[in-house]
Amino acid sequence: MERVRVIIMGAAGRDFHNFNVFFRNRSEYEVVAFTATQIPNIEGRVYPKELAGELYPNGVPIYPESELPKLIKDLNVQRVVFAYSDVPHEYVMHKASIALANGADFWLMGPEATMVKSTKPVVSVCAVRTGSGKSQTTRKVVKILREMGKKVVSIRHPMPYGNLVEQAVQRFATYEDLDRYKCTIEEREEYEPHIDLGAVIYAGVDYERILREAEKEADVIVWDGGNNDFPFYKSDLKIVVADPLRAGHELSYHPGETNFRSADVIVINKEDTADFESIELVRNHVREVNPNAIIVDAASPIFVDNGEIIRGKRVVVVEDGPTLTHGEMSYGAGYIAARKLGASEIISPVPYAVGSIKATYEKYKQTKDVLPAMGYSEVQIRELEETINSIPADVVVIGTPIDLRRVVKLNKPAVRVRYELQEIGKPDLKDILTKKFGG
Repeated sequence: MERVRVIIMGAAGRDFHNFNVFFRNRSEYEVVAFTATQIPNIEGRVYPKELAGELYPNGVPIYPESELPKLIKDLNVQRVVFAYSDVPHEYVMHKASIALANGADFWLMGPEATMVKSTKPVVSVCAVRTGSGKSQTTRKVVKILREMGKKVVSIRHPMPYGNLVEQAVQRFATYEDLDRYKCTIEEREEYEPHIDLGAVIYAGVDYERILREAEKEADVIVWDGGNNDFPFYKSDLKIVVADPLRAGHELSYHPGETNFRSADVIVINKEDTADFESIELVRNHVREVNPNAIIVDAASPIFVDNGEIIRGKRVVVVEDGPTLTHGEMSYGAGYIAARKLGASEIISPVPYAVGSIKATYEKYKQTKDVLPAMGYSEVQIRELEETINSIPADVVVIGTPIDLRRVVKLNKPAVRVRYELQEIGKPDLKDILTKKFGG
């Protein structure tokens, strides 16, 4: 029987996972290519034969997404699978139209086709948008479960930007592990906070293998879902974080709406900075589309180390990169802290940006007052360092989840801004987790 020829559209995460769990060993399909977007320098590579399996002795090539129409025709593709996240619904349908116009079917693969079943209980923490507060919610869940006496291992949504074979299964428990795997800034932002808790977190490329390793040392698995994707694992409790600073996005982005509709618990975060009408809009949307979900009200209070040196000073604010780019936020916790603590001026980094940092501003035009901490490669990290150091500021305000001073050398004083999840009223996450898992 002739194999169905498939292209998977992705961003080095969900695309590889869908291939591994659904297509890799199925002889009725032939994945002839991946296309890539969102992640710099991923195209032009190959998904390696060591991971692709016996049906793919040469691996699978990765092309720029811009070549999709030509690839469909040149490779005689019958099916295009859309496999990345944090995009508007209209964007997804534009991609569908491109596939259909060039003669291919268009697939969105759902949970039943792509989720792996664990032998241990799984709590998943996802979001409706990048930058909603999922990471601090995950940390809170890990702390509560550990206080209950559970051995907890987290597994993070993939960020495989380097050697995919070497990154197939990664375990992080120390800072040395971060160096050993040559982690980018984006990876460190997700892994370091778990290490700071004294916890273990896994990530990589092959998520069934990762799960089986994590199960060996866990009573409970916590899925730390990135990029507002839905979980790779079947969840016993699904917690989803909504963001009233982007009220309405919970019903207008893919696959955030999938998360929102399927959640057991919805955390309405940032209630300390959002207006009442926006909070109520999100709450009303919960009632409309997922009335059985438990609502947890929450804030993300800001903590600043040595914050008094901000007052009266000219500052440059560095924020989490993905939150500002495909998360579409124009500022983050660092900007809020700088304003609150009396900075005399927040200097726009735009005129001082170099290389790929300058290109980031050209692509994501909503970001102009703060600097996205882009660091997908050593070159980009050095360009970030050069940009920061060329800005005529007195103080650097670091609003990223990690202390950037670990990876870049700054020529001016810096302060670190942190934020944690703080529930408001009852029920809270401890109540919910205790009822579900006991003790």
